[in-house]
Amino acid sequence: MTASPTNEQLRRAIEIIQQIRSELSYAVVGQQEVIEQVLIALLAAGHVLIEGVPGLGKTLLVQALAKTFEGRFTRIQFTPDLMPSDVIGHAMYDMKSEAFHIRQGPVFTHLLLADEINRAPAKTQAALLEVMQEQQVTIEGKGFTVSPPFMTLATQNPIEQEGTYPLPEAQLDRFLLKIRIDYPTEEEETRLVKQITSSKVGDALDVSAVNSVIQPENVITLQQIAANLQIDEHVYDYVVKIVRSTRTWPGISFGAGPRGSLALIRAARAAALLAERDFVTPDDVKNIALATLRHRIALAPELEIEGHDVDMVLKAVLSKIEVPRI
Repeated sequence: MTASPTNEQLRRAIEIIQQIRSELSYAVVGQQEVIEQVLIALLAAGHVLIEGVPGLGKTLLVQALAKTFEGRFTRIQFTPDLMPSDVIGHAMYDMKSEAFHIRQGPVFTHLLLADEINRAPAKTQAALLEVMQEQQVTIEGKGFTVSPPFMTLATQNPIEQEGTYPLPEAQLDRFLLKIRIDYPTEEEETRLVKQITSSKVGDALDVSAVNSVIQPENVITLQQIAANLQIDEHVYDYVVKIVRSTRTWPGISFGAGPRGSLALIRAARAAALLAERDFVTPDDVKNIALATLRHRIALAPELEIEGHDVDMVLKAVLSKIEVPRI
């Protein structure tokens, strides 16, 4: 078992995370909860599914985050005719050398924004989900590893459902968090409009105000520190009770599997580091539970007809489980 981080390692990690947060605020106005949850996923080495209408700054956030650690950023617009080779790459025949060469696809990056992932057919979705799970892709029978850190941020438009291919439950389970991004407040929208239109020509995204804080290898160190934060036995029990309760709760057609428990522990550890602590509290678990579990359960049709949503049911589950004192 790896030792817990030293006080100096923890102090330095907290300092870096504060700097990253500060730099992101120069490009992204508001959406603090979304920023925190994306940082939690990065620290937990997980992937994120973002649900929200277009035009709320998802691309800007990912670009700004990549710049804070000098990481590579790629965006793929998923469409019904997108092929797996458009995502992972393919072999090309070179007439001069009379040999095949591998042309790597856009997944060979650090931060990948998969826009409207539910617009692509299942075969193309599966190609992306392989690299998310295995950190490698297979081209012409040969494996190619992507450079860590690697994180996918996939978006879904909740309004337009025509011509979409919903992700199967087994594939949704691969995402650490499902984040819901909503419209900004009136004050935030006013600040956003002023910032974006001030002396700017056109609508190109601008992350020039964001400075690089660390290198990609430092992100891996932060992930290792987060993975070794202390967790009390009572917190482990609390996590398992939450996840197991989703399997027997009235109105839930299927609950979260063991991967839900694993994800909740990983996310809670990252949340604790974000909160500048070297140990996980039950509140860390409770605060990130909705984002960790909302895509891992499905409601019975009668609850949906009555107007209930997944978050309402999960809040009811959390309210019935005793919070341990540590």
